Amino acid sequence: MAYHSVAHTHLDSLAHINENGVFYNGYKPYPNEVTKANRHFKNSIHNLKSGVFTRGVLIDIPRLKGVPYLEQGTPIYVEDLEAWEKQAGVKVGPGDALFVRTGVWALRKAKGPYARGRNAKDAGLDPSVIPWLKKRDIAIMGSDHPQYVSPSAITAATHDFSLLYLSIHLLDNCDLKALSEAAAARKRWDFLLTMAPIPVVGGTGSPINPIATF
Repeated sequence: MAYHSVAHTHLDSLAHINENGVFYNGYKPYPNEVTKANRHFKNSIHNLKSGVFTRGVLIDIPRLKGVPYLEQGTPIYVEDLEAWEKQAGVKVGPGDALFVRTGVWALRKAKGPYARGRNAKDAGLDPSVIPWLKKRDIAIMGSDHPQYVSPSAITAATHDFSLLYLSIHLLDNCDLKALSEAAAARKRWDFLLTMAPIPVVGGTGSPINPIATF
């Protein structure tokens, strides 16, 4: 199954991204062995076979700024995240699943299809947010696209660093418009997140249907 990139809502495992062949926690498999076995031997999505049950927090940056969506290439900084926390009356903490809305689908509806993904023009978390993510000690991070932002020296820095060094599983391409509307109607921006990844042995991720319960 091919579910990475920008077409499907999916959950990335810690075996998804490497730097010079090294994955999270020093796992360095021999590529030919992985190819032959058609699986990873560590860090796979099978580690989440029992499912996910934790607090989710939505940070809606377009709503914070009073716009329907963020323009392409708009970076999101720590100041934006903390301004939302103050406005919404929530605080992101250890073990949380953090969702950051940029308004991808509203932008597409208004302006039509546009280039997305690595080396394209997206809005998202600026790499300067990485120390904040570590300090808050979140477990999962999601958005309405992969956490790529341009212009940036390293377009996918936040996405890749989170998997490689912070052990944060990533949810890509979520429909956060529906979640935002449900949260706004209740004036509540935290909720119960549940999801059950397909327990593919050695898999780099799973297509997923994350569910928010208020």
